[in-house]
Amino acid sequence: MKTATPAMARAINDRLALDLLLERGPLTAPQLRSLTGLSRPTVSDLIERLMDGGLIEITGEYGEDRRGPNARLYGLVAGRAHVAGVDVRREAVTVRVADLAGHVVGSAVRAVAGDLVEVVADVVTEAAAGRTLDTVVIGAPGLVDPRTGELVSGNDAQGRRPGLMAALRQRLGVPAVLENEVNLAAVAELRTGAALGSADFVLLWLDDGVGAAVVLDGRLRRGASGGAGEVGFLEVDGTDFCHLVEAAAVRDLDRAELARRIAKGAFAFAMILDPGLIVLGGRTGHEGGDELAALVAERVRESSPAPTEIRASAVEGNAVLQGAVLTALDLTRDRIFG
Repeated sequence: MKTATPAMARAINDRLALDLLLERGPLTAPQLRSLTGLSRPTVSDLIERLMDGGLIEITGEYGEDRRGPNARLYGLVAGRAHVAGVDVRREAVTVRVADLAGHVVGSAVRAVAGDLVEVVADVVTEAAAGRTLDTVVIGAPGLVDPRTGELVSGNDAQGRRPGLMAALRQRLGVPAVLENEVNLAAVAELRTGAALGSADFVLLWLDDGVGAAVVLDGRLRRGASGGAGEVGFLEVDGTDFCHLVEAAAVRDLDRAELARRIAKGAFAFAMILDPGLIVLGGRTGHEGGDELAALVAERVRESSPAPTEIRASAVEGNAVLQGAVLTALDLTRDRIFG
């Protein structure tokens, strides 16, 4: 069995402490010892190391209301890095900038007009407001090739052109990652929404666009070409599923008929993947709430032998943007924390 080197052990301990500070906020050295199980000298060394690296700082004292010396509180240096999440829609580009602790420090929105690279770069710069960005994660409709990170040919996103991401990275001068927007919404659902605590689920996205994201064993599954979850192309009742459930097609439907249509796509996922949980996202899923989810669950239950729970999205606000920021933070923390 290969044992950890001293350098590896230090890196593991440092990451453990940093993750605890992210999760719980400022902590004292005794609290870090208690939570990590590490010895006093080991915790003292890692605190000194992380402070020298500009990752943590003294944020105050603990125990001001009691007699005796107070313990120093150590917290993450949130301004050590900043990230941007970008949501590219047909009409507008929205950007949110967060610090290393995940606190939102800037945002901006701009209508899509002209070259998409220039629009995205300009609105990211506006939201950053002079801050240096570490990572930018962009959500856009359509297939993203897992090998190249570029939009697959045939995507109809406004302003799309070959080499979009290569041009954008050069324009921004920072690492930038493109991801399908429904996949990013699923990240938000997994971390903060209806799928919290679920290792396997499908997010069925019901909005102006229709699609799905597949999460198995806690990981996004993109497929060989980035097409996993593209249920909109599924033929149902003689037409594409997307045409049955997109926002324009369901505007005047009663809840029972809407649930019947949605259940067609949900049933396909229940039978093929058996995820145990399907979350109804997008505007239709969010506005339909628990009532619509219950109606869809009833219809799926009538046909599927696989027990499948149906829940409404629980992410408040822009799920795509939240997922983009969370993904950018993961990438940045892995790079900085080790």
